[in-house]
Amino acid sequence: MAGDIEELARKYALQNAVEHGGRANAGPVIGKVMAAAPDWRLKPGEVGEAVNTTVSEVNALSLDAQRDELERLAPELLVKEKKEKVHELPDLEGAEGGVVMRLAPNPSGPLHIGHTRMAILNDIYVKRYGGRLIVRMEDTNPPTILPEAYDLILKDLDWLGVEYHEVVNQSSRFQIYYDHAMKLLEGGNAYMCGCPSDDWRAAKEQGMACPCRDAGPRDNLGLWERMLAGEYKPGEMSMIVKTDLNHPNPAVRDFVALRLVGEPHPLTGDEFRVYPLYNYSVAIDDHLMGMTHVLRGKDHLNNTLRQEYVYEHLGWTKPHFHHYGWVSIEDTELSTRKIRAAIEEARYSGWKDPRLGTVAALERRGIQPEAIRQYWIDVGIKGVDIRFSWENLYAYNKDIVDPGAKRYFFVWDPKTVSITGTDVLESHAPLHPEHQEMGTRVTQLSGDPIHVKAVAGDIQALPPDTRVRFKDLCNTLSGEPGIFSYAGNELSFIKEGAKIIHWVGPDAVQAKVLMPDGKLIEGLAEKAALDSLGEVVQFERFGFVRLEPGDEIEAYFAHQ
Repeated sequence: MAGDIEELARKYALQNAVEHGGRANAGPVIGKVMAAAPDWRLKPGEVGEAVNTTVSEVNALSLDAQRDELERLAPELLVKEKKEKVHELPDLEGAEGGVVMRLAPNPSGPLHIGHTRMAILNDIYVKRYGGRLIVRMEDTNPPTILPEAYDLILKDLDWLGVEYHEVVNQSSRFQIYYDHAMKLLEGGNAYMCGCPSDDWRAAKEQGMACPCRDAGPRDNLGLWERMLAGEYKPGEMSMIVKTDLNHPNPAVRDFVALRLVGEPHPLTGDEFRVYPLYNYSVAIDDHLMGMTHVLRGKDHLNNTLRQEYVYEHLGWTKPHFHHYGWVSIEDTELSTRKIRAAIEEARYSGWKDPRLGTVAALERRGIQPEAIRQYWIDVGIKGVDIRFSWENLYAYNKDIVDPGAKRYFFVWDPKTVSITGTDVLESHAPLHPEHQEMGTRVTQLSGDPIHVKAVAGDIQALPPDTRVRFKDLCNTLSGEPGIFSYAGNELSFIKEGAKIIHWVGPDAVQAKVLMPDGKLIEGLAEKAALDSLGEVVQFERFGFVRLEPGDEIEAYFAHQ
């Protein structure tokens, strides 16, 4: 009976340790032992002593050793039951019967992780209520436009699983903006201004009108026609939308709607010189395209107030606006301007460089679109500002990739070791510890002695006769540096506190892993890993990586 208690204590202590990062806690283990062996509830002292001793032994093992032993003793305990968390966004007001929503990227570069929030949230709501999702490229600032970004953005959306129904470029709608500019001027709700921009801004800050504000529609329309005709240079004339000069927020007071731009547009060339600014073009487009709901960050609150004046001036009904909290994203570069400059200077290899937070870079590292989607659903549309958690995103991704990720050994900083006392060994390692149906990796070794490669740090400074198990291969005792003597293959060796290390055979192939910080880690990987190029796999004791398609093993690190 005592042996039974020790066996129960061992497997439940291992399970508790594996579930908590390598440290078992005696309390929960005692509870499970007593639940499994009710007769011992009358002897809590003996149970507690047995569990405490076992927990100390288990905690002395590495996490890998704990998992390996548990896999052999009670593999069913590795399959932890998870309570499915319900991820769902709240309903939108006035959405019954269908919605029209939009994504409005600036084609200055491809999408990054911050952009995915607006893309995924809008996609979810359009799919929930039915309707249309419009991709509207906000391309009315020629100096910032990257011509290939138009296609890169759509490619990113497709990968994210975002289903859009129409793609519109604002640069194709100049005449629409001009027509409505004339309506605003005719109604006295806008004015042409030739004041120096600093003077106009200073007057506005003080709640004062510039000399141009009181001009009548006829004079304003005349100046408008002269601006369209090219009689002014950039900075000499612009059209201003009237708001309220007494508004408590100076940022909401009169705003520039259209101005002159001297640079050609990548799509329209020099055909147009009068360009709309953000708040004007967005208000016009949102109405004419039939937007019912606009989701945006709190940083757009002032923009919403400005745009509402355009709606009011033109007698339009406003869409439902919802402002969610700001998300601070750290530890990665997101500025397309800075990234473009760095790419041109060869400091980044391109938009897929794993140091970046672009969608393309995340895809290359093996981050799954469903993980990004689940992250933003969990964050929701609350108004609270938060810091983006890469750890949470990686946790979602691990839940998705772990069940199907094949396992392989990767040895960095490889050193040759010799196993004496046998001339033939055969390893049968599962491709996945919890899915035997996925098969095994079989490695046959021979020689006198047998030579394999191991991580230098695993084999250095081992005291003589240290128990070392080469994972899925054999047990050994350490001798002189780099030499190990064969000690059988009994699994009880692990219970006795054997150090477990991974290894690769003579047929191992060169491998390199590019980390998110740009560091390159080189080493050797099992030859079998060549069968999984293009997949996300787990390099045991290293982390999840995506193997790039090609003729060799070039991997991109995803996460632990």
